[in-house]
Amino acid sequence: MRDPEANPFPMSDEVRHAIWEMLVPRDIDAFLAADWGCVADDFVEANFTGLNARFLASPDEWRLSFPTLASYRDEWLRQAREAKAAREAGLYAEDARAAIFRATRLEEIEVEGAAALVRKRFDGGIARTDGGLDRMNWQTLYICRQEDARWKIAGFVGYLPHARA
Repeated sequence: MRDPEANPFPMSDEVRHAIWEMLVPRDIDAFLAADWGCVADDFVEANFTGLNARFLASPDEWRLSFPTLASYRDEWLRQAREAKAAREAGLYAEDARAAIFRATRLEEIEVEGAAALVRKRFDGGIARTDGGLDRMNWQTLYICRQEDARWKIAGFVGYLPHARA
């Protein structure tokens, strides 16, 4: 069984190791803290674009919900603050960080020069104290670019449906 918090890419694979660190532990920890400042430097601001697939398979249904990094930041912060308030209200029956790590899979990174296509999948959830589950079942395709000697997110197609394999 894999350790969900262990980077699957060895240090010798510097590019993939760095991208995983950016998109998994740094992203999860910043989200749980509702602290955009922890990830702000992980984005390419110029020409950033985020598409929202709205959990629908057809690209005809997708929306350009995040035409700028600021629009994505605002939605990210809204969701992070909502999740933090739920934790502080005692709505979860387990550690949210551990549950998010368990649900997260990032094992495919295609690198071509200074660009990368990254597939991040979520399949799991956080157990609630009422016996329910806050389900996490989607995937995101990130476009990353090397900028200023580090890898950053230039855009994404998010909230794609994710059927169990």
